[in-house]
Amino acid sequence: MGEAIGQILPMAVGIAISPIPIIAVILMLVTAKARVNGPAFVLGWLIGLAILGILVIGVAAGVGTSSGTPANWILWLQLVLGGLLLLVALRQFRSRPKAGETAPMPRWMGAIDAFTPGKALGAGILLSSLNPKNLLLGVAGAATIAQTSIPTGQQAIAYIVFALIASIGVAAPVVIFFALGDRAPALLERMKTWMGQNNAVIMAILCLIIGVKLIGQAFGGLTS
Repeated sequence: MGEAIGQILPMAVGIAISPIPIIAVILMLVTAKARVNGPAFVLGWLIGLAILGILVIGVAAGVGTSSGTPANWILWLQLVLGGLLLLVALRQFRSRPKAGETAPMPRWMGAIDAFTPGKALGAGILLSSLNPKNLLLGVAGAATIAQTSIPTGQQAIAYIVFALIASIGVAAPVVIFFALGDRAPALLERMKTWMGQNNAVIMAILCLIIGVKLIGQAFGGLTS
């Protein structure tokens, strides 16, 4: 299990520092319903990651492995995911704002002021499990756990660790909000501004590193 946790750390960290979800939860924390919507978003985030892990690890367990080695389809999945992450890295790098430009934010963020707790919960689920970049990283993390061929119970524990690490980024602003009180808004605003401006570069570097890692890992398994 230790090997599995070690291998999934890059993917978990990649999800944890994904700027757009962090910016979304920060925007929720400056609304009138901050005390409810912030925690609801984090709960939805965990639910989304749980659904993703159950699907990938459940499918892997159902298909099974042979002789304690990972099924070839898992290795091929890692290879495909690695290639897609490289494409995402290229797209993100090309979309980075030029010097002096302000990075645009998704238009749906303009509706966050009117979010109910239910919408905040749903946004957390969608951004953790269906956001394209997080979806690729989440599936890659679950597939990497399945690729280690450890018992299903240990796979579940490893994925729980993965989900908790992947949730640090969205949970941190909520902790700051409740812990710092009146001092929180200024700090959260600085976080939002920096992450928004550097979103493309952050994700380009992460996707490049993780994509190369997955391709190398898959290629090594397929040729061994």
